[in-house]
Amino acid sequence: MQYTISATAFLAIIIVLRLRRRTEARSRTDEAFTVFTAVTFGVLIAATAWGHAILQLVGIAVEATH
Repeated sequence: MQYTISATAFLAIIIVLRLRRRTEARSRTDEAFTVFTAVTFGVLIAATAWGHAILQLVGIAVEATH
């Protein structure tokens, strides 16, 4: 039996674990790494159907606030 995990799922797990930490315990490098992983995650899911659905929901929310 062989298990596989996609890069997107792996980055999502890393982001969730990193954001659970207390803010006071973070250094600038730590914050920069978290931002880098979040941006990379966003780029990876942008081309998927799930990413397009999120984009549509954000667009609807933006239009509702104007």
